[in-house]
Amino acid sequence: MIQLKKVVKKYRTENIETTALHDINLEVQKGEFVSIMGPSGCGKSTLLNVIGLLDKPTEGEVLFFDQDMRKMSAKNLAKFRNENLGFIFQSFHLINDLKVIDNVELPLIYRKATSTERRRRAEEALELVGLKTRMNHFPTQLSGGQRQRVAIARAIVGNPKLILADEPTGNLDSKNGQDVMSILLDLNQKNNTTIIMVTHDEAMAKQTERLIRLYDGAQVY
Repeated sequence: MIQLKKVVKKYRTENIETTALHDINLEVQKGEFVSIMGPSGCGKSTLLNVIGLLDKPTEGEVLFFDQDMRKMSAKNLAKFRNENLGFIFQSFHLINDLKVIDNVELPLIYRKATSTERRRRAEEALELVGLKTRMNHFPTQLSGGQRQRVAIARAIVGNPKLILADEPTGNLDSKNGQDVMSILLDLNQKNNTTIIMVTHDEAMAKQTERLIRLYDGAQVY
């Protein structure tokens, strides 16, 4: 499903060049649940951003279904992300002025879905994460665990082929963290959704099929 070939990512300022990723070679199969671990600053989030097509590699190739993403225009790249990828972030990134249901609907607006279709799919996504009864609440009226479940609903409302989760349990206590992890495991096992998750938590990583470790921007094993 995904191939990274000799991927290098460098950040340059006027005086300094920093290599965030060094010679990454990675394949992820459809239906896998992969976790990425490593110390702070080792390149985990950078790798996730490259896989998620939010950032371009300085060198190397990123392929989805054997299609070279470097050859895609910015407009088509945005369309591909919207139709195929779902993102979950540590800090939720919900819009506090919008109700829960409206937050979940957001990715579908860019697909030009009708309001009826958006509402139906958003309600289904919220039901899947156990929050349909809270759909008319605002994010500030929810607990951290509930807000992360709203973020998951938003990520899955478009039925993505791949979910990219950056520390999805990082801001949660152990119980809420495991609740979120259980939802992700269900999505992977029941819907065959491919998931790549960055985490600092060994207990969460051990529940996934495969673990990739990074150190100073390089794969350790």
